[in-house]
Amino acid sequence: MNMQWLDYDTENCSIQRALEIVGEKWSLLILREAFNGVRRFDAIRSHLGASEAIISARLNSLITSGILVATPYKEPGHRTRNEYRLTPKGLDLYPIIISLLRWGDRYEADPAGPPILIKHRDCGEQVSTVVQCALGHVLDSPRESQVSPGPGAKLRGSVH
Repeated sequence: MNMQWLDYDTENCSIQRALEIVGEKWSLLILREAFNGVRRFDAIRSHLGASEAIISARLNSLITSGILVATPYKEPGHRTRNEYRLTPKGLDLYPIIISLLRWGDRYEADPAGPPILIKHRDCGEQVSTVVQCALGHVLDSPRESQVSPGPGAKLRGSVH
């Protein structure tokens, strides 16, 4: 079947749904912090420089979406607080964070170069992302792929 993209409704688009959860700047920056081991509210807020209200709202959204989980901890002499840890759903966002980082390094980095390097702990080589098919063929361009309707595709104008 030759798919005509414009014939299909985008209301249930997976990209759109994902962006509703993680497509806001502060959400992605909180995820960056979580991937780098920053788990406590005050440390996140301090490192990002965002208001308490923004950080709180984004954390709550990421928890509600199942991307982060709040884990209570208590330091002696202080009240119980939460650490924010990535769930398996959150950990699955790692390739997206790496892809955004690599894109930023390529097109938006400081003239001196990238501010951080992420390397494989075992061999020391830089980490990157690769787009490949299920058989392992690497796609170097979107021209090497084709789009076809999936089971959730709906023609435009059809009853939902």
